[in-house]
Amino acid sequence: MSLWQHPLKRLQAIAEHGTYRFRLNSLKGFVSLFLVGTVLSVALAACSGGGTGNTSSETPNASATPVAANKDSVELTLVSFAVTKAAHEAIIPKFVEQWKKDHNQTVVFKQSYGGSGSQTRAVIDGLEADVVHLALAGDTSKIEKAGLIQPGWEKEVPNNGIVSKSVAALVTRSGNPKGIKNWQDLAKDGVKLITANPKTSGVAKWNFLALWDSVIKTGGDEAKATEFVTKVYKNVPILPKDAREATDTFAKQGQGDVLINYENEVILAQQKGEKVDYVIPDVNISIDNPIAVVDKNVDKHGTREVAEGFVKYLYSPEAQQEFVKLGFRPVDETLAQTKEVTDKFPKVKTLGTVADFGGWSAIDKKFFADGGVFDKIQAQK
Repeated sequence: MSLWQHPLKRLQAIAEHGTYRFRLNSLKGFVSLFLVGTVLSVALAACSGGGTGNTSSETPNASATPVAANKDSVELTLVSFAVTKAAHEAIIPKFVEQWKKDHNQTVVFKQSYGGSGSQTRAVIDGLEADVVHLALAGDTSKIEKAGLIQPGWEKEVPNNGIVSKSVAALVTRSGNPKGIKNWQDLAKDGVKLITANPKTSGVAKWNFLALWDSVIKTGGDEAKATEFVTKVYKNVPILPKDAREATDTFAKQGQGDVLINYENEVILAQQKGEKVDYVIPDVNISIDNPIAVVDKNVDKHGTREVAEGFVKYLYSPEAQQEFVKLGFRPVDETLAQTKEVTDKFPKVKTLGTVADFGGWSAIDKKFFADGGVFDKIQAQK
């Protein structure tokens, strides 16, 4: 380097020839020194072979992760609610095979399953999910409000982001000794009900809404609904944290006379050889489960293309067939009309939706926020 190319020598020459005289006790002198120091730092960086060894800490605004499309393999983190595990374990290998065929890239999945509310909080608190498949759109909206998912996520894919569906089922002991036929039977004296905690579980929120809606849809008002649901929850001895734990409490620990759970969980248990007696009430709730790409994380990881590819694949006939096999009702209307589906799933006479309640924001505020209807009901136990 020449004298003019080497910043340190240049500044030494300036100092020796008295080109600048700094008065550190003056503001002007301090600013001048600061500017020269800045020039020195930039020049030294330029002369050190910049771009050959930068790390994310040195360039915090730069992507520290190579774009996934340039890799031979890519890791994708899926965070989902507990009861989807069997379905995803069947679907993921098919997607991996297809992606490898189309893109010559191996996708390695990291998977996390748990109660939808707990999973939502984990993602907000730092679990770096690329894709979230949750029990209800209200949980996805919470991640959006935390700044991790861009608004309009539900319009990016078909069916307003809903990728799997189910309804509520009443699971009884063998032979149904308590004679459980409908929601009203759950309020009877001597009936012990197992359902998960709506503070941590998506299925538990759906269960609560199904109970409430069973009164409204049959002509009752909110006072009647409150009275009925209060009676039901007095028959609830324990509130497990999620759907899977509720199932274990009922089936493995032998607690309770009846369990409210997803229909798909019942079907999956039957497929595993378990004898399960259950009722699908004629008045029910459409349990709609959304899928979304976590924008902030996929951009950080460089995984947007494969994450969006996976979400798109979940709507394919191949993936929807796997959901159906494992007990989920299909979101594809064409598939829903096939004999396989109509034979598999009992027809529901009256099906409520989240829209009937004004959406999840209104639901959470009214029923599940601190001091809401659920807390008031629990306080009376």
